[in-house]
Amino acid sequence: MRRLLIGVITVLAVLLAGCSTRSDSKNAGTEEKEPTKAGASAAAAGGADFGTLKDVCGKGETKDGSTQGVTAKDIKTGVFTDVGFNKTPDFVDAAKVFTSWCNDNGGINGRKLTPVTHDAKLLEVRQRMQQACKEDFALVGGAAALDGLGVKDRLKCLLPNFAAQSSLPPGIGSDLQVVGSGPYADYFQYAGLYKWLITEKYPSSAKSVGIISGDSPVTKMMTAQFKESIAQLGGKVSYTELYPATGVSDWTPYAQSIKNKKVKGLVFLGDFSSLAKLEQSLTSLGYAPDWIDSNSNSYGDPFVKLAGSALKTQHNYAELFATAPLETSSPTTDKIKQLYAKYAPDAKVSYLSLRAFASWLLFATSARDCAELTRTCVYENATKNTAWTAGGIQAPFDLSKLQTPDKCYSIVEATPEGWKPADFKPDKGPYRCDAPAVKYRGKYVEPATLADVGKSMSDVK
Repeated sequence: MRRLLIGVITVLAVLLAGCSTRSDSKNAGTEEKEPTKAGASAAAAGGADFGTLKDVCGKGETKDGSTQGVTAKDIKTGVFTDVGFNKTPDFVDAAKVFTSWCNDNGGINGRKLTPVTHDAKLLEVRQRMQQACKEDFALVGGAAALDGLGVKDRLKCLLPNFAAQSSLPPGIGSDLQVVGSGPYADYFQYAGLYKWLITEKYPSSAKSVGIISGDSPVTKMMTAQFKESIAQLGGKVSYTELYPATGVSDWTPYAQSIKNKKVKGLVFLGDFSSLAKLEQSLTSLGYAPDWIDSNSNSYGDPFVKLAGSALKTQHNYAELFATAPLETSSPTTDKIKQLYAKYAPDAKVSYLSLRAFASWLLFATSARDCAELTRTCVYENATKNTAWTAGGIQAPFDLSKLQTPDKCYSIVEATPEGWKPADFKPDKGPYRCDAPAVKYRGKYVEPATLADVGKSMSDVK
């Protein structure tokens, strides 16, 4: 995603890694709706609103649904995760917190949300997807690093996916999938970040950009995408290097190559623990590029602790797909922290938590506004949003044009004291909204479509 957690996408990789109105409403496409009586009562009781979103959850009269996963009492939603591999429970924690809060406020028009964890453990994406196809109404608020492996199974069973992120072609931009803010299959997702880095903040680095990535077909494709996109922005990739996906025992040779090649801007497509070791080696050699794009995979306390004193000289930046940084106080991030304190006091609010909450809010409000709860209604409601902000978690995003890149972005910087918003001259709150549209010119893996599996939207019920 946001880089939405680009890591070494291979079988041995470490990749941690809006709301619409009722489908028949004349106001479809706006984020807020007028409170119903049931919703108003829930809000008055202290809880059903979320930022600018009103009456997200509430009571109602229900009957048995005609769609898989829907009964008169509950809605079964699948939550994908790789927690069995990366030991990162963020999506599971977010599902617990959001559904507990929503259910305490009446659920979705009286139906309780019942999240079902599908732990892909990195390599079991297809097995877990086939399980979800037999049980769930929709997938919500989760992701798997190798999501592209299960996308055709998902499309065959016509299962909508309100993903927190999408990482791997052909999952990125696939049919029946809505991600609250990107990524895009046809456009460079980080044009705003790179325009700022190579034309404003560090213009002397433009012709001396280096890329280090894990050795896999996917990351090789990503390297090609970065090279052509940086060139379109006026830069040049002068150095590329692969490292074994199984890991590196000594990063000194890589650091020495970066120094010898006089790399001034470094793109790292890998796991943050490896990046921290590389930066320590660079620091030992007395060399620091002008900037390092450490990607949002590194956005959190663990990277800061691992990199340690190297952050005194190494300048790390990450783009958050126009998500409000956790370090800035806002009504929405503050509310998420309060909900975690109540429903999961031992869990930590992270960037993934924000992305998951944005997905849950999109699903909940889209489902809330269905007179009859069907997959078609929920999906179509979601894609009517032209300015989805998840109540204030992110900059407005047009979900009606899923292949059109947004202009807004947010950038954070790592320091020895922790992450903080970078000085990238935001012009709309914590966001800057002048990113150019950089379209890929090369031939890359296409997003999966319903037509690929012999289906169409008319088959979705």
